[in-house]
Amino acid sequence: MIYFAQYVCSGILLGLLYSMVALGLTVVYRSGRIINLAQGELVIVGGFLIWWFIVMTPLPQWWMGIIIAFALMGLLGLVIERAFFRPLIGQPIFSLVMMTIGLLLLLRGVVIATFGAKERPFPQIFSAEPVVLGPFSFDSALFWGGIIALLIVLALAWFFERTKYGLRFSAVAEDHQVAQSMGISVKQSVAVAWVLATILGGFASIVFFNGKIVTFLASEIGFRALPVALLAGLESVRGVLVAGIIVGIGEMLAMGYLNPITNGGMANIFPYIVMIVVVLFKPQGLYGWRVIERV
Repeated sequence: MIYFAQYVCSGILLGLLYSMVALGLTVVYRSGRIINLAQGELVIVGGFLIWWFIVMTPLPQWWMGIIIAFALMGLLGLVIERAFFRPLIGQPIFSLVMMTIGLLLLLRGVVIATFGAKERPFPQIFSAEPVVLGPFSFDSALFWGGIIALLIVLALAWFFERTKYGLRFSAVAEDHQVAQSMGISVKQSVAVAWVLATILGGFASIVFFNGKIVTFLASEIGFRALPVALLAGLESVRGVLVAGIIVGIGEMLAMGYLNPITNGGMANIFPYIVMIVVVLFKPQGLYGWRVIERV
């Protein structure tokens, strides 16, 4: 029973990390109806920037490197929106999807060309000592990162649902033409969404790579977070918490009980099984907006 509880608690923390990455997908989709398949690459770019400014740059304090990296990530979000997606406003969804695939390949190529294909040792931001609570032991980065991720998701949910400026994003997500008729700047909303998505990717990289190695191959985390966004409903900020916890717990239970039977493969494919089930049986997710159309 203790092992089961350990898997469940670890799954919750893992799910909170997935929620952080999925939140980047959600805010971009809410603003521009864009499914950002390059979110994993944004995590990698954030990881390499943080590594560079902490390890390779002689700054007085390590936290200064994180602030500079986050500022550059926000600037990257503005560049991506302005250069790649603003010209595609009003274009078919197929064009937007293909652009995100192109952005994925471009970011990966830029990372390899700039930092090389070698693995880099990521700095130890969180303590290397595990967090022990009674009979349970948790990775320090996953534990504290999960708590911070929970606070960030709740804060953004409050922002989007309770503040006047956040409600403008909801209007943009509902219909661009209606939002413009109300005097809301769609371009500004999309730009802010991309800035948020890139900064969230930078924070996720700290938790994901803490004390490990950073490599462009780790961008798979973006695809593992995609089922979380789909399960939540691509418009739901608060729903990514529930969806992330569901996927995280399922993955950890699969790791503990099904991996020995499947030669270690079930935990790796569990999020994608969730994605297939959601697309087939509940394409709007648990909390996605229902679309009512007149036939």
